[in-house]
Amino acid sequence: MHKIDLIMSPHPFFNGLSEHHLRLLAEGTSPTHFPKGKFIFREGELANRFYLIRQGAVSLESWINEDSRAVLQTLSAGDVLGWSWMFPPYYWHFDARALEETDALVMFGTRLRELCESDKALGYEIMKRVADVVVHRLQTARLKLVGERVEADRLPE
Repeated sequence: MHKIDLIMSPHPFFNGLSEHHLRLLAEGTSPTHFPKGKFIFREGELANRFYLIRQGAVSLESWINEDSRAVLQTLSAGDVLGWSWMFPPYYWHFDARALEETDALVMFGTRLRELCESDKALGYEIMKRVADVVVHRLQTARLKLVGERVEADRLPE
């Protein structure tokens, strides 16, 4: 498969990008695969990659205490994984683990930041898309917290 075909696949992150920007992004994009159970990245590691999930499922997880972990969100086909590459200090804030066989496109954060800096129109488009992901994740976390709070506030009958 030619790289431009990979990048122009029907991943929603690319909707509305110009052909010129798609070609720029295609140069640094590669397919990748994660077997079930594989950690894609770990909290505290250097955040230097950006993933677009094509198929499979990935959990975003965090430690609650020494013995237990919480699944914060589950991502699947069409979702974006990883935005910490864009914001200093460029370290992952959560763990990401493949819940099943997962295929994704991977781009390197350093290259993306360089492209965004040199092509301001592309940078603006990428920033809008990443900001949308961040807002969605915050809203999902808020709804999860509200749901857990409502459940905890219910009095036994």
